[in-house]
Amino acid sequence: MIISKNLKHLSHLDIPGGGQIVFQNNTCFVGHMKPPHGTSLIDVTDPKNPKIISEIKTDSPYSHTHKVRVSGNIMITNVEQNNRHFLRKSSKLSKFRNDFYKLNGSFPSSDVLEKEFHFNKKQISELDEFLKRGYDEGGFKIWDISDLTKPKLLSYQKTFGFGTHRFDMDDNYAYISTEMKGFLGNILVIYDIKNPDQPIEVSKWWLDGQNIEGGEKPTWDGYGNRLHHALRVGNELWAAVWHAGFRVIDITDIKKPKTIASYNYHPWVVEPTHTILPVLKPLSGKRVALAADEEHDHRLGQPHAGLWIFDISNISKIEPLATFHVSELDSPYSRDKGRFGMHQFQEHLEDGIIFCAWFGGGLRVVDVTKPSYPHEIGYFIPNPPKGEISPQTNDVDVDERGLIYLIDRNRGMDILEYKS
Repeated sequence: MIISKNLKHLSHLDIPGGGQIVFQNNTCFVGHMKPPHGTSLIDVTDPKNPKIISEIKTDSPYSHTHKVRVSGNIMITNVEQNNRHFLRKSSKLSKFRNDFYKLNGSFPSSDVLEKEFHFNKKQISELDEFLKRGYDEGGFKIWDISDLTKPKLLSYQKTFGFGTHRFDMDDNYAYISTEMKGFLGNILVIYDIKNPDQPIEVSKWWLDGQNIEGGEKPTWDGYGNRLHHALRVGNELWAAVWHAGFRVIDITDIKKPKTIASYNYHPWVVEPTHTILPVLKPLSGKRVALAADEEHDHRLGQPHAGLWIFDISNISKIEPLATFHVSELDSPYSRDKGRFGMHQFQEHLEDGIIFCAWFGGGLRVVDVTKPSYPHEIGYFIPNPPKGEISPQTNDVDVDERGLIYLIDRNRGMDILEYKS
C-alpha cells in the first residue's frame, strides 16, 4: 500500500534500478545501477503515460553507468567499476596472502581466508578473478542526443582506477569526480567540453593529503576523505568530500581552482556528506546552503543520515542553522533490509521547498523557508519493488511544471505531483 501525504501519484514505470535521474525538455534521463542496463531516455510529455524513447547498454559486465547529466544536445554518462566497494577488498586479500606466506612458507587455504575475511568461496573466487583481470574502463562518455531515439557516442574519456562517480556539467565544462593516477581516492578534474569530440583537461583540485605521488600524506585511513562530487553555482563549486564535510572552491580562474571555505562535522557525525548546494534565493534574509548526508553504513545508536541547513552569508564563517531527520516511526520499512535515511535532494534549489530521496523513507518534502525551523510538508512511500523487502528511493528531480520524478535503487520510476 502506497503511503502518501500532499503528493498525487501520477504514474509508475517499471525500469531497472537507477542511480540518478535528471529532467530536460519533457525527457527524463536515468542512469541505471547495474549492467547491462546503462542509460534510459524517457518521454514524460504525458506524465501519466511515460514512455521509453531509447536505451543504452553498457559495454561490459564490469562497469556501470549509473550517473547522467545533460546540457542542451549533449549528454554525459559516467563509467565506473561495478561492485567497486567489494572488489576494492582484493588488495587486502592479496596482502594477507603474501604476509601469510612470509610467516608460514605456504599460502592460506580457503577455510583460513573465509574465517579471516568472512567471505564465502564464491566471493573469494570473484576477488581472485578481479586480481587477474584488473580494470581499465573507468572514465566518462559524451553523447550527442539531438536525436533522442539514437544517442550518438562522441567521445570516451578514460580517467583512472575505479573511474568516474557523480559529476556536474554545463555547456562548456564537465566537473568530474574520479580516481586519478597518483592520488588517493576521488578528486575533481575539470574538462573543457566545448568540443565534445575531444574533451581537454583544464585543471585538478584535491584535498590536502590526497596527492600521494606529490609527496602528500593523508591524515585519515583508507578512502574516507575524498570528493563525492562538486556542483557549480556561478564561479563557485560546492564540493561534498565524504567524511571531510564540504568545501567551497573558487573557479573564477578555472585553470586554478582555489578553496575559499570549508566545514566539517565529522567524525562526530558518522554518515558521510553526499551533496552540498546553496539555495538560489535568500531565506529569512540569509544566504543558505543545504547538505545531504548519505545513509551508508549506519551504526546503531547514531542518527540516521539527514538534511543539514547552513548559513553561508559569510563564506569565511559558515554556521549550521538546523538539521532535519525522519523518525523510524515514520516509515514501515525503517527496520527492514535496506537503507533507511537520506541520500539526495534535487540538485537545483530555487526556493525553500526541498524534495528529498530518503531510501526506505521514500520521498520527503521539507519546507526550509524558515531555515532554523525545517519541517515536513509531504511524503510519498512507494511499495517495495517486486522481490524486494523495502523501497530504496535513490534520486529525485523536479521540472518547471512542479512534477517530481523519483527512482528506486532496485527497480522502478514514479512521477508525482505536489499538492500543498
